[in-house]
Amino acid sequence: MQISVGLVSLQLLHHFKVIVRQREQQSAVPRVTRPSSQPVHRTAFSEPLTISAAHSRKSRSEHGRTTRLPRTMLFTILLLLITILALLLRYSGRSSRDNEPPLDKGLIPWLGHALEFGKDAAKFLARMKKKHGDIFTVRVAGQYITVLLDPNSYDDVLYDTDSFDSRRSKGLLMEKVFSLVLPSDNPEKERTWMEGHFQGVGLDKLQPSMDSHLRDLLLADQRGCGAAQWREEGLFDLCYGLLFRAGYLAMFTRDENADAVYKQFRNFDKLLPKLARSSLKGEDKKSVTSSQESLWQLLAPALLEGGRDAGCWQESYQRYLGEAGVDAETQRKALLMHLWTTQCNAGPAAFWSLALLLRHPEAMQAVLAEVRGVMHEHSLHHPTHERLVTHNTPVFDSVLRETLRLTAAAFISREVMADGKKLGVSGGLEYCLRKGDKVLLFPFLCPQMDPEIHQQPESFRYKRFLNDDMSEKRIFYKGGSRLTHYNMPWGAERKGCVGKQFAISTVKMFVFTVLRHLELEMCDPSDPLPQFNPQRYGFGMLQPIGDLQVRYRFKRN
Repeated sequence: MQISVGLVSLQLLHHFKVIVRQREQQSAVPRVTRPSSQPVHRTAFSEPLTISAAHSRKSRSEHGRTTRLPRTMLFTILLLLITILALLLRYSGRSSRDNEPPLDKGLIPWLGHALEFGKDAAKFLARMKKKHGDIFTVRVAGQYITVLLDPNSYDDVLYDTDSFDSRRSKGLLMEKVFSLVLPSDNPEKERTWMEGHFQGVGLDKLQPSMDSHLRDLLLADQRGCGAAQWREEGLFDLCYGLLFRAGYLAMFTRDENADAVYKQFRNFDKLLPKLARSSLKGEDKKSVTSSQESLWQLLAPALLEGGRDAGCWQESYQRYLGEAGVDAETQRKALLMHLWTTQCNAGPAAFWSLALLLRHPEAMQAVLAEVRGVMHEHSLHHPTHERLVTHNTPVFDSVLRETLRLTAAAFISREVMADGKKLGVSGGLEYCLRKGDKVLLFPFLCPQMDPEIHQQPESFRYKRFLNDDMSEKRIFYKGGSRLTHYNMPWGAERKGCVGKQFAISTVKMFVFTVLRHLELEMCDPSDPLPQFNPQRYGFGMLQPIGDLQVRYRFKRN
C-alpha cells in the first residue's frame, strides 16, 4: 500500500509540474501594441482600437477564462498532496500486533528515528526506555529494531543461537566498514582459533611480548629527557599511541612501519562510526578511503613475508584464512579488521583509568600503594605479567571494573530468525517478535548505568566492586532479584570477548608501568574530564571529545 500511494503522489507531482510549466508559457505571450500608422476605429464605448488590438483583447479575454480552471486544479492537487503526505506519516510501514513490544516508528517515513539514533544513541534509547519500558521496537532507516534493556532476559537472546543469529549483522558491518566479504562464516571455528592465541598457552606467549614492547617504547620515548624535565601531552594521545604501537609490534612483529600504521589507523578509527552509518561526506570520505588503502598496503608485507616467529599470531591467522579459501587481497582486509578489533579499545580504557585516578586523589593513592607493594614484594624494577597475575591488587581491579562500567558502550545485535519468536521479560510478560527484525542489547544503559542497580551511576566510586573485606563484590539486585549481569563491558561470560584477559592484563600492565616510572599530573587540576563523543556509542570503548592535558617526568629512582 505504501508503494502504490507513493506512486500516486509522484504522478500528481508530475501533473503539477506540467501545469505550472504551461502557465509559465502562457504568461510569456507578448502583449500587442497599436502601430502609429494603423487606422483607428471607434466602438460604442468610444475606445480607440486597432483591428490587431481588438483581436489581442479578445484573446486575452479568452485566456483569462481558461486560466481559472488550472488555478482550481492547482489548489486541489496541493490539497491532495498534503493529504497523502499526512497519510504516509500516519500509516506508512507496519502497525503493532497483539503481544508485540510497543512500536515507535517516528515521524519521518522509512527514516524513522535514524537521525536521533545516530546523533546520540544513549540519549535516544534512554528517552525511549522512559517512555516505553525495558522493551520496545523502533524504526531506524527502514529497519525495525527491538531494544531489550532487561538484563534478566539477556541470556535468552545470547545463548539461543538458532533463534537469534549474529552472522548477517556481522557480515554487513564487515563489508561496510572493512570492505570485507569472507567466503564462509563459521563463528565457532573462528572463536576456537582466537581462543588458542588470546587464552591459555597463547596468552602466556603473547603477553610477555606485549609487556616488553610497552616498556621499551615508554623508556625509549623518555631517553632524551632529563630526570627533572617535565613534558606536556594529551593523555589520550599518550595512552593510545603507546598501547597501539606495543600491540602492533607484539602481533605483527614489524617495527619499521609502526609509526606509519598508527597514523593511518587513528584517522581510520576516528571516522569509523560515520563509515559504519554511511554518513561520510566530502573530504571525510576521501580521507577514510585513503587510510584504508594505506593500511592494506602497510599490512601486506607482514602478510606476504610472514612474521619473525613461525608460530606468531599473524602467521597463524594467515594459515587459518588460507585454509578457508581466502585470497591474498581479502586476507589483507581481514588483517585490518583484526588489527582494529584487537587494538581499538585498550588505549581508551587506559586513558579513562588514568584520567579518573587523576581526578580522584584518594583512589590514586590507593592504587599507588598497590604498585609499591608489587615492586617491593618481588624486588622488581619493572612490573611483569607473571607478578601482576599472581599478586593480589583488589583496589586496581575495582577501579578498572568501575572505569569500564562508565565507559564501555558496545551494542550487542542479533537477527530474529523465526516469526512469532517469544521473548520473556521481568514480571512474567512475554512478547512476540518478527522474523527479520533486529534485537539490540545495550548493556551501557542497563545494567551499567541503571540507578536501580548502581547508586549514583554517573559518579566514579572506586570501591563500588569491593566488599568490606576487600574481596570482589558480585552481588547486585534489580527489582528485588539478584542479577547475573550487573556489569557487561565484555559481553556475557560464555559469549563474551575472547580477548578479555589479554585486554585486562594489558591495561593493568600499562597503568602500573606508567605509575611506577612517571610522575604524572594534570596541567590544570581544575580541568574537568572531557565529554564522551556520542558518535562512539555502539563501538566499544567510548572516546573523549578533545583530550586531558597532563605533564609527566621520569622518577629519579
